[in-house]
Amino acid sequence: MRAVYFNDGEIELREVPAASDQGVRVRVRSIGICGSDLHMLEMKSPLQFIVGHEVAGLLDDGSPVAVEPAMPCNECASCRAGDYNLCPVGAGKSVGVGRNGGMADELRVPESCLVYLPSNVDARDACLVEPLAVAVHGMRQAGLDAGQRVAVVGGGTIGLCVVVVAKAGNATVGLSARYDHQVAAGKSLGAGEIEGRYDLVVECAGTEKAVNRAIKLCRPKGKILMLGTHWNGLTLQQIPAMMKEITAISSFMYAMNGPVRDFDVAAMLLARHPEIAKALITHRYPLAEVKQAFVVARDREAGAIKVVLEP
Repeated sequence: MRAVYFNDGEIELREVPAASDQGVRVRVRSIGICGSDLHMLEMKSPLQFIVGHEVAGLLDDGSPVAVEPAMPCNECASCRAGDYNLCPVGAGKSVGVGRNGGMADELRVPESCLVYLPSNVDARDACLVEPLAVAVHGMRQAGLDAGQRVAVVGGGTIGLCVVVVAKAGNATVGLSARYDHQVAAGKSLGAGEIEGRYDLVVECAGTEKAVNRAIKLCRPKGKILMLGTHWNGLTLQQIPAMMKEITAISSFMYAMNGPVRDFDVAAMLLARHPEIAKALITHRYPLAEVKQAFVVARDREAGAIKVVLEP
């Protein structure tokens, strides 16, 4: 089968034996290129596993599924509490991060990783379930309430997924995005322009400028949810945040809410709102054109939001 590896900053599409990991075989139909994939590539170190963690495909019986990448131990206190995203060993073993991922013709994962898709969700779109689950979990961490005013800073995939989750929770949503095509996508999902101060501001850009804009947009006693990834740290304008007594909330991956996974909620959102895929997926490439797909994924200015590979 074909599989994508990163080797010293280069993308390699290799012919390798069929997936031999233990678990259920998933024939990949869509795999999203995430900002973390771009970051791992830029690290310029050889990775000994197939990359890609935003995965959906078909089982051997034809059932469409999304793949939850988490690989927790299921034994520690966090796992037993349903917070398996906080498992001390799980993150390092996740699909496409510490073990073979989905940028390939197929992969094998434990059955517990499978998220069966509603009948109206195409597996070609269902790689979006993973970033939607990130937004679902984050907004749950932030205690989203109906009627809240929510501002989203950053119009990439995660920011637009937050718009979807906030609107589904009956919040009023404003979007601050860098590019016109991101603003247009947000508008199609129900986001308005930024006006005034907000109860909850969600930082999704991963830049110091975005964090400090979030502080400005937040009302006194409001909340900031940090969903952007700051690989190199950040400098925070602490005095303005202190003078508003802002509460900063962190969020990581996805977990359980009682008996329901954030991933399950994300799959249902994708089923109920087919406009999500139309708004977010801007480019599709066959696996053979993976190098060109990464070039496009890097170039947000040229119109990319979510670039998807289709083996």
